[in-house]
Amino acid sequence: MTRRFLFPFAIALCLAFMVLGSVRGVHSAFASESDNDSADRVTDAHAHLMVEHGRHIFRYATFGDEKFWGNTLQLHRAIEGAKLGGVGAGVSPRVALAVGLKVDQDALPPQVLAALKAGRVNLDDPQTTVALLRLNAVLGVKGFFNESGQLTSLGIQCALCHSTVDDSLAPGIGHRLDGWANRDLNVGAIVNLSPDLSSVSQELGVPENTVRTVLLSWGPGKFDASLFMDGKAFRPDGKSAAVLIPPAFGLAGVNLHTWTGWGSVPYWNAFVANLLMHGDGTFFDPRLKDATKFPVAAANGFNDVRTGSDQITDKLADLQFYQLALAAPAPPPSSYDHDAAERGKEIFNGPAQCARCHVPPLYTEPGWNMHTGAEIGIDDFQADRAPDGRYRTSPLRGLWTHTRGGFYHDGRFPTLNSVVDHYDITFSLHLSDQEKHDLVEFLKSL
Repeated sequence: MTRRFLFPFAIALCLAFMVLGSVRGVHSAFASESDNDSADRVTDAHAHLMVEHGRHIFRYATFGDEKFWGNTLQLHRAIEGAKLGGVGAGVSPRVALAVGLKVDQDALPPQVLAALKAGRVNLDDPQTTVALLRLNAVLGVKGFFNESGQLTSLGIQCALCHSTVDDSLAPGIGHRLDGWANRDLNVGAIVNLSPDLSSVSQELGVPENTVRTVLLSWGPGKFDASLFMDGKAFRPDGKSAAVLIPPAFGLAGVNLHTWTGWGSVPYWNAFVANLLMHGDGTFFDPRLKDATKFPVAAANGFNDVRTGSDQITDKLADLQFYQLALAAPAPPPSSYDHDAAERGKEIFNGPAQCARCHVPPLYTEPGWNMHTGAEIGIDDFQADRAPDGRYRTSPLRGLWTHTRGGFYHDGRFPTLNSVVDHYDITFSLHLSDQEKHDLVEFLKSL
């Protein structure tokens, strides 16, 4: 091949390699993009699966706690009543609704729904309650039945305290609202139905009649988790030491779960499932070995719990994922004054200094969102029952869903107006009545 033909050939060959390289580069880019798409789809599918699993755990998992609530406390026998082979008068649906238990209408077959709407269901018969348990229709409560259909045990679930219904069919009967604090639920009165509280008496180291007095002091919407750590049933002023049940929604991005911290969302789930629900699992917290601060926990070995059959640990990840996916519900448009709320937003972020701690859009502090009682103008009693001795800056979204029972950890402020008044005095804000009104309307809008 002569030189005059070699040069054009070389150019053509170079161009061919350039084109081939470009094609390979494009193919590589597409292949990479395809791989990324595939990875994204795997992530999306995994996230969806975790939410579905977490929802099922939140609603239906008992973690094996039926051994305590049924086998030990015999609550199922109190529900049945003597006529059905249990003890006492039994628990009718009317009584169950009165102590704050809720019924999931979506678990009821059409004929039962029709009968309820027509008033043909006997709400004064414990047998109806047993039938509802058989349908798995009572939020947060699972009945266990033998082959002959007799109720043999009872377990509880996360949804007992942290779900309610929309009352679409009747008060206490409707569609599930996961994550909402059940401020109607009288946990103490329900546990007090047990014919045998000797195990709780032994755990706390007090007589059984004392246990019953304490349980009945809680009232609707309250529970005292710290009682089973420190044994302090009453505040120095003689009032119950129980605190309000908090919502379980709107926790994404929020550092701590409860009024006084303790730990993150999965920490508290493990704490409750193991130590309070009495499920079968594993739990470790060396802070609870402090017999001075937590005498009940130390005496019962709550610092290091390891059962033979762990039904809790493998559920914690999915349960947390579902809870973090529960967004705080928006308030009904007609429930607040929109113009006043807009003005209140300026007060919140400005003169009232609320946003200094309740940082938008989380409405709590990013980071370690904890304060002493002195910093927020209240006593330290409840804070001192927790490891850090502080109160969490509660996230504010969804305030409208848990106004019943008051505000703050123990409901000491009956209204949002009284909360605003407290801060106005504590921080010498000198807000006008109009500014206070507008600020309350903004809080109602969150």
